[in-house]
Amino acid sequence: MPLRQTTGSVVCPSCGKLVGVNDPKCWECGRPYPGMFGYAPLFRRLGRDLGFVQIVTWSCVALFVATLISDTSGIGGGGMLGILSPSRVSLIVFGAAGPGPVLGLGRWWTVLSAGWLHGGLIHILFNVLWIRQLGPQTAAVYGAGRMVIIYVLASVTGFVASSLAVFAPTVLRFVMGGGHPYSITVGASAAIFGLLGALIHYGRRGSSEVGRQAWIYAIVLFAFGLMIRGVDNWAHLGGLAGGWLVSRWLDPMKPERGDHLLLAIALLVASLASVVASYVTGLRLLP
Repeated sequence: MPLRQTTGSVVCPSCGKLVGVNDPKCWECGRPYPGMFGYAPLFRRLGRDLGFVQIVTWSCVALFVATLISDTSGIGGGGMLGILSPSRVSLIVFGAAGPGPVLGLGRWWTVLSAGWLHGGLIHILFNVLWIRQLGPQTAAVYGAGRMVIIYVLASVTGFVASSLAVFAPTVLRFVMGGGHPYSITVGASAAIFGLLGALIHYGRRGSSEVGRQAWIYAIVLFAFGLMIRGVDNWAHLGGLAGGWLVSRWLDPMKPERGDHLLLAIALLVASLASVVASYVTGLRLLP
């Protein structure tokens, strides 16, 4: 099968109607170049998420391995949650967020990079499993481009909330944990809660069953986080709120547009740039 289709019809990625592969726009929803210059069938073979779940999975795994080998002397192994945990220095070098890096070191861009790092084997395993479950479901509702936008921006709002938790009242910091001036935070869970927030919002506009299931997941995971020491509940709450707000802006009842995919690609590039910037500026910290 050729990689590029030059004749015939394709399915519009936004509304699902048949259009000509070379049509300048979809006559049903108005999406420009719905045939994606002949590559629409190739992208459709990647699935509803356009392969984003695989990109996240392997990017997180690669960065996890990189944080381990960059400072092997600091690898932790105490307790089940500490199995194969990268050193604190290594996580900071690659882009950990939190009050320490963001406010103390002025590394503001780490609110983008922290969501791609993980603090241990169990940590990354659970997060990847949740991404693989919620990613395709969110893409089926919002489209791949909007799902990526929700994922990245919810991660940012989560780590902004976590970094600013140092200014929260003492009683809230006691209940939620975190908020120490020198603490750091990493993980995809802020983005995962963002996907849940988006599905909760969709439940109010589309399927109530989808929203109800997302609420159950969010409540159970948040309660679990409150019971486990070291879990970044501020990032979870910020990610949930961010996902809900971004999904309101994107409106799941309207078809996905081509510029959504362009914005999604730009956010992925910005995430990569934040990791590179963290590493380049943090190399001096490595032993």
